[in-house]
Amino acid sequence: MKVLAIDTSSEHCSCALAIGGQVRQRIELAGQRHSQLVLPMVQSLLAEAGLTLGALDGVAVAVGPGAFTGLRIGTAVAQGLAFGAGLPVRAVGSLEAIAWGVGRARVLVCTDARMGEVYWAAFEQRAGLPTAVSGPAVQPPATLPPPPAGEWCGAGNGWRVHAEALEAAVGGAVGARLADAVVEARHVAALAMAACPEGFTDAPEALVPVYVRDKVALTVAER
Repeated sequence: MKVLAIDTSSEHCSCALAIGGQVRQRIELAGQRHSQLVLPMVQSLLAEAGLTLGALDGVAVAVGPGAFTGLRIGTAVAQGLAFGAGLPVRAVGSLEAIAWGVGRARVLVCTDARMGEVYWAAFEQRAGLPTAVSGPAVQPPATLPPPPAGEWCGAGNGWRVHAEALEAAVGGAVGARLADAVVEARHVAALAMAACPEGFTDAPEALVPVYVRDKVALTVAER
């Protein structure tokens, strides 16, 4: 399979081109520059591989949860590229991609959701894929429920931004903390291909952001 993968769900922007067992990736701390970076990254990867978009087998994209604007950019770009080239797509959860990249049997992923909250989900490896056993959800870190029994690894920047609150809530259940683990397009590509070894089948219009949180900002009284 030849797959293009895109992630704009966090402060990083990344794109990857997976061709069989070889993966090329571009990743950069983007801030608010995702819309400026993503298409040049795609063009650079295709040029380096000597391929056109139409020569690919599909497009994978991280659909959330994450930054609202970033999710819209990622899904829109993936849809546009797939529509234009007549390619199928595959949506991948952002937290799931982090769990895949960590490669542990049990991973409690927590990422900073701003507004004093975290996006989180607990994943166990089942049939070679990270499977959510609780979450995804968004809530204050101090209110996280302990994960199911077992040895867990914590991953995601929530373990750095909200370290004290998470430690108080679930610290006893979590061993190693990998606070620098982020969504990477290469993991989005690998997870999408592992989940769909016979190829992607979804149409581009099936891509929608998974916000998890419905509330965008605090009210004046809450601030």
